[in-house]
Amino acid sequence: MRVSIIGTRGYPYVYSGYETFIKELVERLVKKNVEVTVYCHRNLFNDRPKEVNGVKLVYIPTIETKSLSQLIHSFFSMTHACLSKTDVVFVVNSANGPFGLITRLFRKPTAINVDGLEWLRPKWKGLGASYFKWASKQATKWYDVIINDADEMRRIYLELFNRDSEVIAYGGNIKYSKSPELIEEWGLEPGGYYLIVGRFIPDNNWGIMIEGFRKSNSKRKLVIVGDVPYQDEYSSKLKALSQIDDRLIFTGLVRNRDAVAELFHNAYVYMHGHEFGGTNPTMLEALSFGSAIIALNTPFNREVLQNERYGQYFEKNETSVQQLVDKIDAEFERVQKMKSTSREGITEKYNWDSITDHYIRVFEDLTKKAG
Repeated sequence: MRVSIIGTRGYPYVYSGYETFIKELVERLVKKNVEVTVYCHRNLFNDRPKEVNGVKLVYIPTIETKSLSQLIHSFFSMTHACLSKTDVVFVVNSANGPFGLITRLFRKPTAINVDGLEWLRPKWKGLGASYFKWASKQATKWYDVIINDADEMRRIYLELFNRDSEVIAYGGNIKYSKSPELIEEWGLEPGGYYLIVGRFIPDNNWGIMIEGFRKSNSKRKLVIVGDVPYQDEYSSKLKALSQIDDRLIFTGLVRNRDAVAELFHNAYVYMHGHEFGGTNPTMLEALSFGSAIIALNTPFNREVLQNERYGQYFEKNETSVQQLVDKIDAEFERVQKMKSTSREGITEKYNWDSITDHYIRVFEDLTKKAG
């Protein structure tokens, strides 16, 4: 079976959740005798081998603009794939929804992983938000299979677009602490800090979590891992708070994945504010690394944490964060119990091998129907 994958920056380029997802998936597909071709952004690769780790690579140029580069790349990649001998075209990102018309015209079986509610994210205002919602609806019209990574997202797509979807979650890799000394770079001690990890954007609600923590009586630190590749008012305003509250530590982007793992392993509590995605990769990292978790009260976060089984929740306001931090700050034994059981949250649903097998079943069904 030959599968072409479109919609990421490429392989083995790892930058965001999508690229991590593709890396975990394609390497397992190859081991299960699936021929995989990944379409890559040509400008991101100085070296352009035709194959890496058994994964075939096609480098497609695009016009580099913030809003259109991925769409232009996907258009040409879809056309190329449709003219190839591929059996199934697998697309990620609902922004590529309209391009399902191309595969429909060429009668190529298709599946699309639509990800989260992009049109609700603050960064996509006006035309951008309208496009994402329209594109998501187009995906439900043209693609043979819609894939969501959460049961709640499946419900939303049924309600909004009257189209059912296959639920295949994102995965997590269970890890244990190996080099706790790596956290000493930031003057940290095990259990001596709360942790936030992710992108420095408003819909991750870092402002609410940071200000809520600042209002708490905790003597622990708050470590914020992540950044944005540009200067903006939101991130600059929050970073400036470290000048007036020495409990705040902004590490910026940490490229050493072992150090990130140790920051998770050794945190007292991980704080999760992501709002609009489905199954969030950072949440699964926190579970995989044995973190105690407090999270924004959303249906998506409750689904991953199995309600109160693997987490506690705060509402979308600073007072709620402050009250929960003050409460959990004094519950050392409870936090240790949460940490000791959190890896159990990586159930079969979030196991990468099971996820790969599920994708193979979807692809095989598509090829059989195409007949």
